[in-house]
Amino acid sequence: ELFEEAIKAPFGMILVTGPTGSGKSTTLYSIINQINTPEKNIVTIEDPIEYHIEGITQIQVNPEIGLTFASGLRSVLRQSPDVIMVGEIRDIETADIAVKASLTGELILSTLHTNNAVGAITRLVDMEIEPFLLASSLVASTAQRLVRKLCPKCKEKYKIEEEVLERLKISTPQRGFFRSVGCSYCNHTGYKGRIAILEVLLLDDRIKEMIIQRHSEEKIAQYAYQHREYRPLREDGFYKCIEGITSIEEVLRVASE
Repeated sequence: ELFEEAIKAPFGMILVTGPTGSGKSTTLYSIINQINTPEKNIVTIEDPIEYHIEGITQIQVNPEIGLTFASGLRSVLRQSPDVIMVGEIRDIETADIAVKASLTGELILSTLHTNNAVGAITRLVDMEIEPFLLASSLVASTAQRLVRKLCPKCKEKYKIEEEVLERLKISTPQRGFFRSVGCSYCNHTGYKGRIAILEVLLLDDRIKEMIIQRHSEEKIAQYAYQHREYRPLREDGFYKCIEGITSIEEVLRVASE
């Protein structure tokens, strides 16, 4: 729901963070598909183009001819599109152009390699983006990881010892937890398919102030947790465990403290 709210923004910057293979591109394409209407001018700059989407302009990065994310973004801005998807913010130049573009009426969608949603703020400040510009431009930052889904045919409910729950800081759910077993349907792996666990940081005026004042990641995360329905990756993963979607082992595999 927080994510749905974020992508309604007419301009600004939305970032999807996570390591390679965490499904960031898929999430960006999902956003594009949701906001893609005939009256919207949408342009993507990608490396490589993974999916072709009808009704939008997609540009493939080609450094050999000087077409980088930064040069492509600069060129695209002359066309005044409504939405620009930049495959990845890799350098200071791209970050600077993206932030400034998001302040002049464009909605910028991109990815960053950071461990969590709040880490995107630190990363961009480290890339010499002025905090007041970042606070004005950033609408939302999300982090994600992919976990395997428990096989619906063979997963089984089980009880976890109280001390384990306490160590993981999980309250005992009424419905219990599920674990993998293995059957012919899932090739005896215990899992079938994958799903993303998500962390969504939606900025408000207080978070913007904290960015300008250069507060630590920990303080911003603490405020967001208390006031902005911010749920860390691990906690979102545990919710999906309680719902029987995945296992505790899967969540612990991809999401640290």
